[in-house]
Parts: sequence; C-alpha cells; structure tokens
Amino acid sequence: MDDRSRSRHHLGFWIVAVVFVLVMSYATVPTPLYPLYQALDGFPVAMITVIFAAFAAGVMLALYLAGHVSDWVGRRRVLLVAVLLSIVAAVVFLLWPETAGLLIARVIDGLSVGLLTATATAHLGELRAVARPGEGPGLAASLAGAANIGGLALGPLIGGLFAEFLPAPLVLPHAVYLVLLVAAAGALLIVPETVTRPDELPSYRPQRLAVPAGGGRVFLLAGAAVFSGFAVFGLFTSLAPTFLAKTFGETDHLLAGIPPFAVFAAAAIGQVALAGLPLRRQLTVAVVTCIAGLGLVAVGAVVPELIAFIVGGAIAGVGVGLLFKAATGTVLAVADPARRGGTLALLFLVAYTGLTVPVIAVGIALVSIPPVPVLLVFIALVLVGTTLAGLTMRRDAARAAASTVS
Repeated sequence: MDDRSRSRHHLGFWIVAVVFVLVMSYATVPTPLYPLYQALDGFPVAMITVIFAAFAAGVMLALYLAGHVSDWVGRRRVLLVAVLLSIVAAVVFLLWPETAGLLIARVIDGLSVGLLTATATAHLGELRAVARPGEGPGLAASLAGAANIGGLALGPLIGGLFAEFLPAPLVLPHAVYLVLLVAAAGALLIVPETVTRPDELPSYRPQRLAVPAGGGRVFLLAGAAVFSGFAVFGLFTSLAPTFLAKTFGETDHLLAGIPPFAVFAAAAIGQVALAGLPLRRQLTVAVVTCIAGLGLVAVGAVVPELIAFIVGGAIAGVGVGLLFKAATGTVLAVADPARRGGTLALLFLVAYTGLTVPVIAVGIALVSIPPVPVLLVFIALVLVGTTLAGLTMRRDAARAAASTVS
C-alpha cells in the first residue's frame, strides 16, 4: 500500500467520523423542541413517547432489513443512502411540523441512523487499518463509539440553543442541518471503499438474528449490557423535558437539552479518556459509575434537586458509554470478518430495542402514575441489568487476561 493510498484512507477516516457525528446529532436535535411542537399541534405528553418510538422503530427496521447489506454492496454506498435519508427527514420536518409529519420524519431519521451505525463503525475500522497499519483497532473503535454517542450528545444542546436564542426554532435547526447534510453527502464521494463487491451479489434476505459462531455467551452478555445502558439513553433523550417540567417545574428550552447532552457527552468522553485502561478496569468503572450515577438521579428526583438529577445522569453516562464500548469490542473479537457489519447490526438492534421498549413503558406509566415512582422503578430495573452484565463481563475479561499471562 503506497503513501498516497494511506493518505486517502486517512482523510476518508476523518470524513466518515464527521458524517457519523453529524447524522447522529441530527437524530437528537428535536429532543428540546418537543414542547414547542406540542404547543403548536396540541398533542398530549404521551405522544412524545410515540414520536420517539417511531424514530427507534425506524432504526430497528433498518438494522433488521439492511444492517448487513454493506458487507457486500459496500460501506460508502450505504453511508450515502443513510445521509440522503436524513436529508429527506429534514425536508419533512420543514414542510410538515404537525404530529403526522413528525412521526413520518422520525421514522425516516431512524432509518438513516439504523443504516449508519453499524456501517460507519465497520468502515472506520477498515479505513484506519489501511491508513495506519499495525496500530490496532483500539483508536478506531474508541472514535466510532465517541462519534456515535458524542453525536447524540450534541443534538439536544444544539436544539436547545436554537430554541432559546434564535428565531424560528422549528425551522432554522432543520434548515441548517439540511445544508450540512448535503455537504456531507458530497464529501462521502471521495471516501475510499473498503469492501470488495463480489462478482455475483448474494440473494437478499433480512438480517439473520443469529449470534457469531461460538460466541453465544459473549453476545448474550454484550446484548444485556447495551440493552440496559441504552434504556438510560432513551429515558434522557425522549422524556427529559417532561421530567424537568413535572418534577422540577423547569420549562426553559436550553435547559431541556442539558440533561441528555450531559449523559451522552459523559459517555463519549469516558470512552476516550479511559481507553488506555485494561478492559476489566474499564468494566469496574462502568459498574461503579452506573450504580452511583443512577442512585444520584433517584435522589435528585425524590428531593427534588435538579443539579443532582443532571450530575447523576452524567455519571451514569460514563458507565453506559464504557459498557457500550466493551460490548462492541468483545462482539467484534468473535465476529466473522466477512459478516462484521451484520454482527454489529444485530448488536445495535438489541441496543435500540433497549432504547425504545423501556421508554414506551415509562411513557405509558406516566399517563396514570406520578413521575417519581415511575422513575424509581425504572432505575431499579436498569441497575440490575447494567450491574449483572458489567460484573459478568469483567469476570470474563479477568479470566482471559489471566490465561494470556499464564
């Protein structure tokens, strides 16, 4: 591989990382805007949960139907389709801000994210392997996780800033992102392809819901970790403004974007900052921060104390981010390289199920039950899931390290 090719792959690596952040951040821009849409169209609070579920349903549908397609048609082609879908979603948001339009736009945006996540994660690893041979997969995996979760972190903050300080908050964010997404689609055209298309494309079938051969236990633990962790993300992404208004009496639009930003940003920063630690230590930190953070969220809701609620979410975010990174790394280690995109798609399918199903349950419960008891039950269940998965994965990592030494 000559220096020119390595340079092209290096540039392509950073282009894909930026596009990853852009598309993921657009997915969460509407979070602090939901109260404005609610005031515009008069829908009940429960409809916010339905709109969020429409997004997550789009993600899962794309992961199931096409999460593995990049393994043979190519990474760049699928990334282009993902960005084009985000462009379509932005147009729908601009032209149809009522409830039906929001549902359609969120499904389309979910399809975009579902196509993007596994494909971009695999593409980053492959581009980096060519640009920096011998470096190992650690940096690419860390950046992919940071781009994924960091993008989700930026969206609520950007949406809140638009809503609080700029005119036309239901128009301007989508218009700005529309321009950026069009530019991103153009930039992807110069990114090298890393998948060699077979002479004869295989017959299409939806994603096989099967774990990697010989990696059933690893995948089960990884799936439990991302399901529980993404439930935390889902709560802060969809219902943070509702909890702020009902529990803390806060209706500021910028403030509505801060809790989800804090959770996602802490997750992204934790992944990068602690990347040098051995896996078992990362998992120790993950378990401790999940317990401490979610406990503080519970205290903040009961007292009530907004700062404790936000800080607790950020601390828990560190743990969720580390669990997500560990789960992704362990699954990639047992995945067949020829089916890497499909294996990641299945893991993300589990993750986005965790993002959706618990939040829908919370939204339904909020119709007839006060927010604090609902939140406390949710926290208890998530604590059980993250703690058991994290401790078991830590024990396996310690055994693997001991066997390597011996």
